[in-house]
Amino acid sequence: MVQAWWGTTGRDLLSGTAAAALLLAPALADAQTAPVALEPIVVEGSGDGATDPVEGYVAGRTATGSKTATPVEEIPQAVSVIGREQIENLGAEKADEALRYTAGVFAQPFGPDTDTNWLFIRGFQATQTGLYLDGLQSYGFGFGGFLIDSYLLDRVEVLKGAASVLYGGSNPGGLVNLVSRRPVFERLRALDFGINDAGTGYVGFDVGDAVDAETAYRVTGRVLGGQGYSDEQDEFRGTVSPAVTMNLGEDTTLTVLANLTVMDQNHGGGSFLPYVGTVVPAPFGFIDRDTNFTEPAVDTYERKQGHIGYDLEHRLENGWEIRQNARYGHSDLREVSIYPYGYNAFSPTPTDPSGLLSRINFEHDTVVDTVLVDTQIEGEVRTGPVDHQLLMGIDYKFFRMDQMQATGAVTPISAVDPVYGGVVGPRTPYIDEVISQHQIGLYAQDQMRFGDGWIVTLNGRYDYVSTDVDGLRTGGDDTGEWSGRAGLAYAFDNGITPYASVSTFFNPQIGSSPVAGFYKPETGHQVEVGVKVKPEWFDGLFQVALFDLTRKNVVTGPFLAETQIGEFNSRGIEVEAQANITENLLLTAAFTAFDLEITEDANATLIGNTPFIVPETQASLSFHYTFGTGLLEGFTVGGGVRYQGSSWVDNENTLKVPSATVFDAKVGFDAEDWSVALNVNNIFDRDYVASCQTQFACSYGEGRVAKLTAQIRF
Repeated sequence: MVQAWWGTTGRDLLSGTAAAALLLAPALADAQTAPVALEPIVVEGSGDGATDPVEGYVAGRTATGSKTATPVEEIPQAVSVIGREQIENLGAEKADEALRYTAGVFAQPFGPDTDTNWLFIRGFQATQTGLYLDGLQSYGFGFGGFLIDSYLLDRVEVLKGAASVLYGGSNPGGLVNLVSRRPVFERLRALDFGINDAGTGYVGFDVGDAVDAETAYRVTGRVLGGQGYSDEQDEFRGTVSPAVTMNLGEDTTLTVLANLTVMDQNHGGGSFLPYVGTVVPAPFGFIDRDTNFTEPAVDTYERKQGHIGYDLEHRLENGWEIRQNARYGHSDLREVSIYPYGYNAFSPTPTDPSGLLSRINFEHDTVVDTVLVDTQIEGEVRTGPVDHQLLMGIDYKFFRMDQMQATGAVTPISAVDPVYGGVVGPRTPYIDEVISQHQIGLYAQDQMRFGDGWIVTLNGRYDYVSTDVDGLRTGGDDTGEWSGRAGLAYAFDNGITPYASVSTFFNPQIGSSPVAGFYKPETGHQVEVGVKVKPEWFDGLFQVALFDLTRKNVVTGPFLAETQIGEFNSRGIEVEAQANITENLLLTAAFTAFDLEITEDANATLIGNTPFIVPETQASLSFHYTFGTGLLEGFTVGGGVRYQGSSWVDNENTLKVPSATVFDAKVGFDAEDWSVALNVNNIFDRDYVASCQTQFACSYGEGRVAKLTAQIRF
């Protein structure tokens, strides 16, 4: 297997590295001989770097929106950064939970899924093509992807809108970049404990130190297990992430990052349920949110995955810097899932008093290998009154997935009084194939600053993508795509920065139909205007963004007759605030209003309608306060409210999911070397449906969850 991989990917990797050297050599030569005196690039210290822990709720810099350590307010697109402290204050156990208070993001549309981070950004699903880890794509297709435990993260960052000009093929609505915890050249000793009211508990550890002045390490891990909130649900997850940072001389830094995750669980319920019985009552009433309609004897979810990679930085004498980030990932996943799909005989309404549910008998075996390499050169050049921060690079992505999907017969089950032990027939493969995709991109960026406040950002990129499918479905496609971004901003002395940008994107597809053949990449463009405010008189960041985003070449039409003439438009406004009002009082607020529209479709009756799943209005508000003096010194209180508006059940816009509002709360105590907290999400146990994807598949939102956590630092 290794030889086979090296025979294809290895050669491409070497070719990509050679191409990088050819691309960067002229720029490097020019930089070495440039007559302009250049100031050295400053290596950011703790608290203000692009990957450093966020102090409170307000990040200083991020690399997600520019691939350079840029102040958030200077990026010509909306960017949200959720740091470790905010993650913990929200009681978030997964990345999608950490984003429930973020403007423009619809998290957990299918309820509390323990094995996947389900996310929509600006109306478009980001789960498979919009997730990144440390700036490199964590690509997924079908059931082939990766799950990163949120305990391993220092930041969750969201770049909203088109991002292909930086990252190549990606989700049109935006991306989420997960930033790993890294060595910090100081002693770290922490043990974390937690348990929720369903009986799932965990033990975590975060240990690190400086070996000497040039080397530091960090090892973070967690073991989690227990019962879930659904009947017959259980979960085990173990994860560990070692990291080492080495200063290889005064000008070179190498950080090696790795992680290993093992999961073994049974699925929960509360999803893939009919509209009648969840959103509106059936003759028997409502289906219980915690009832599980699987077959416990055969239900399984087993995942083994790992990553290993590095970040290498080398600073040249003239102030320029060369960087290379690389990662190899492997995932082996097997899943057997018995889940409902409508009532008996796949009917949308009950056909008998017991509400007999039809079920799908599904299995897949999926093995994924990925290789990602991103090589960059960055430096400053001055031309007259203009300061240029230049970035040039080449990146390479390889994704290989060996998948088998199968289905078979299974007996129905009562929605009112389920009895397990029904007949589960053998499953027959309907997909058995190997998918390979190579993507190589050349990109350049110029961040220009002049006139005591003007900031112009120009980006250009060209990508070549080759996709091959071999199995029951055979085919492939080679394509090249350009993408670009132009942004203009002005930073006033009082902290107000208005901006405008226009960008294009593309998103390669792995799929085909007898009508359309092998699918072309999705393409489109976005226009965004907004203002960012970072006041001088207190630590806060306020963002308002208005955008118009068009997504073309969308696959539409019935199964085996799909076409690729679909077009969606998403436009709206996002308002977001993150503030450290004082050292003890932290606040967030967010508001989102979309206008989502199907503008082209094979079915002309859908044109002008709103796509299903995503609510067009969302809002949230949260606070966290630590008492600093008096009898309550050390006590913490927090809370929040989340609102999601109504959404459509289908693209025909015949049925709706009503709006819902839920409340969260936290109490705790922080001492010098220990802390304890109780988080309760959905404190009033609001029963609501998060979304429906047709009237056969509705998902309950998460019910009341109480989590008791404690940390010991030594």
